[in-house]
Amino acid sequence: MLNEILKNKQIILASGSPRRQEFFKDLHIPFIADVRPVNEVYPEHLKGTEITDYLAKLKAEAFDDLSKDQILITSDTIVSNDGVAMGKPKDATEAKQMIASLSGKTHSVETSVCFTTLKNQEKVQEIVHSSTKVTFKDLTEEEIDFYVSNYKPFDKAGAYAIQEWIGFIGITHIEGSYFNVVGLPTHLVYETLTKLASI
Repeated sequence: MLNEILKNKQIILASGSPRRQEFFKDLHIPFIADVRPVNEVYPEHLKGTEITDYLAKLKAEAFDDLSKDQILITSDTIVSNDGVAMGKPKDATEAKQMIASLSGKTHSVETSVCFTTLKNQEKVQEIVHSSTKVTFKDLTEEEIDFYVSNYKPFDKAGAYAIQEWIGFIGITHIEGSYFNVVGLPTHLVYETLTKLASI
């Protein structure tokens, strides 16, 4: 359905994430993947979706060659625990520390998606974001070690993926969009692309 609406548009997904790319395939949205290097640094005073909004826009700045028939999609996800933003772990030790800090508590997963296109040669941007609360049971040290050793979640914010083993055995409650935790608030992406198709 959406692929018909977007038939005169080219979607550029600026993400190397297999999960995000799979979402677009499952939504039947044709796209090309184009990932460009960005130094993902943000002002320290930002919190929650302010951080992900900032970084999603920052990633769009790497694309100064858009044409009027293209829609660029950039996004960012963080895990926010006790008001502290958690990015991706640098190694197994940090991954275990991150997961241990989430054990027995509720944290937030924040994702922002920035849509960039051109109208009359002027850049038009729209940002949407979603926040989901996730609760973990009290995880044992053995469970954390098993997960990190077998799944190596070093490319994931907060050092875990809800759709993997740790999610199966450890997550007791979520409030909000499940798909947002996987990596993209798909309902907002669909809604926003439908709107932008007319530009």
